Amino acid sequence: MVAGAGMVAGAAGCSGQQAVVGRDAVHLAVSPGNGGAALPPDSPIDVRASTGRIANVTVSTAKGSPVEGDMNADRTQWKSRWTLVPGQSYTVDATAVGKDGRTRTVRSGFTVSTVKKRFGVNVDAPFNKETVGVGIPIVMRFDQPVKDRAAVERALEVRSDKPVEGAWHWFGDQEVVFRTKEYWPAHTKASFVAHLSGVDNGKGVYGGKDYAVDFTVGDSHVATAGEDTHKMVVKVNGRKAKTIPTSMGRGGEEKYTTTNGVHLTMQKDDPVTMTSDWEGCGPGCSGYYSLTVYKAVKISDSGEYVHSAPWSVGDQGHDNVSHGCINVSPSNAKWFYDLAQRGDVVTVTGTSRPLAPDNGWGFWQMGWGNWVKGSALKRSVSTAPHMDAATLSAQSANRTAEKPRAGSHN
Repeated sequence: MVAGAGMVAGAAGCSGQQAVVGRDAVHLAVSPGNGGAALPPDSPIDVRASTGRIANVTVSTAKGSPVEGDMNADRTQWKSRWTLVPGQSYTVDATAVGKDGRTRTVRSGFTVSTVKKRFGVNVDAPFNKETVGVGIPIVMRFDQPVKDRAAVERALEVRSDKPVEGAWHWFGDQEVVFRTKEYWPAHTKASFVAHLSGVDNGKGVYGGKDYAVDFTVGDSHVATAGEDTHKMVVKVNGRKAKTIPTSMGRGGEEKYTTTNGVHLTMQKDDPVTMTSDWEGCGPGCSGYYSLTVYKAVKISDSGEYVHSAPWSVGDQGHDNVSHGCINVSPSNAKWFYDLAQRGDVVTVTGTSRPLAPDNGWGFWQMGWGNWVKGSALKRSVSTAPHMDAATLSAQSANRTAEKPRAGSHN
């Protein structure tokens, strides 16, 4: 698809630069030129016109899928937006109009080289077609270290029907996360495409596929659980929906203190078995425990859940007796479990143990300025108008939009 350029049907084509007649005739050139050796996948397609304006550029492949590109303001240059698909052949048809009113068309055909080494990606969140909470991040994990983070980040595109500001942040060299500056507006339709096919990661390693995801932000669910108040207030779309008596971490040791700050719901388990193995205390260890709990909603990677705890109902609303989880009654646990979407907000207040930004999805614990500094490009982005992922993917050059696999939930 060509930004700002209409399609010109039936234009005759030729190779190389069109012959020019008269000083007002258009000069039109296409790079790469026709034929020649196979090109690297990160080669740009560049169309330029002088003494006139570009009317249309179409870049097609053997299967006819068009390539996205950007036109400059005076319509004298068009450049491809994303990298090219390894092993694919392309045909460029460019038409421009000179000051003399006559059109000129140039055709160029070339092939992209194949690659032997590819890197892959797993999209942990959101899943394709998932309805999520207002705090949802986009979480991508790579199967090998990313050496050129800026090149990868430039290939990531987020769109939504309600504009938001967001930024990518790298945690090490194998995980990148998109977070909005403020929570997503409720009932937002969004899409995400990683245009990674052909992105150069150095030493002959290139992106193997594109990844496309459609998701919907559902109702706003924001819960606030107070360690000192012994209750959790749940708001749905800004209105108080329920106040739930709780019993949180008993303290005494940091590991038994519920982490303080903005958590996100990460997954739901019914049931899940909780043990002290995570703290290095296995069977036979003094203080070992193994407990099966129901209606459990995970909120961190340090073992914290909102879950049913019939054994502590007498303490709920009065005392904190748990190992760090938010204990609620069976009926309240069912209500919260049924309500929860991945990416809902659960803010814990009043404890002495801060939630780390890299503990689960604790991304909202980091201030916005520091979050943006974690971008390889050192910038925030505004989402473009929403377009479903299938359409976005189809606009890439014969790229395969793969529905992401479910991520690991340990």
